[in-house]
Amino acid sequence: MTGEIIFQARNRHGVSAGNPPQIDSTSAGKYYGYFENEHGEQAIFIYDRETKTGALWMGDAGWERPYKVIDGLAPELILSQEEEMWLQACWNAATAFETK
Repeated sequence: MTGEIIFQARNRHGVSAGNPPQIDSTSAGKYYGYFENEHGEQAIFIYDRETKTGALWMGDAGWERPYKVIDGLAPELILSQEEEMWLQACWNAATAFETK
């Protein structure tokens, strides 16, 4: 592997959303997902396969706080149908090969 960047996203949220997370995908054993809705609101999902935990950052909910994702749901957030579908798809992809 050459370590070339294959994806970058610029913050589309204002200063009031706080500092966006600086995500470095060099850590092994993690799944990363990115979403942007029709209003330009952004979300980042990370699943840690070692700890079997998921976290969600959303610009419109404040970048500086990750929210727990449990079984593909973010119970502390109100998500649109599209955001819920994306998050569930990320969860399914991240956990598809886990043994229960």
